[in-house]
Amino acid sequence: MNKKLYNRILRNTASYQEMFTNDLKDKEFARIYLEAAFGEYQKDGNTNALLLAMKDVAQAQGGVGKLAKKTTISREHLYDILASKHNPRLDNWLNIILGLGFRIRLESQDAVV
Repeated sequence: MNKKLYNRILRNTASYQEMFTNDLKDKEFARIYLEAAFGEYQKDGNTNALLLAMKDVAQAQGGVGKLAKKTTISREHLYDILASKHNPRLDNWLNIILGLGFRIRLESQDAVV
């Protein structure tokens, strides 16, 4: 592909990450995304993928620094948690979820299809 055409394509298209981050600014979209991430975590136990989903939502809502101000977790420690450098304790999980504007709701396993 010639450079002129390539540059024209880049000018007229948005990056996937930009579009995805913009979508995650919508509270309902972010909720569904996090629910899906938690559902997958329930199946495979992949903490890294769940933390990445939380980081994606945090970035869309103004960044990890802004999220840290809404929680009792320091910015540095929150960055480490979301980068999967630390295995977060339950209180940190809940703090992050609350900071993102959500809460955990329990339901009976019988209700889960």
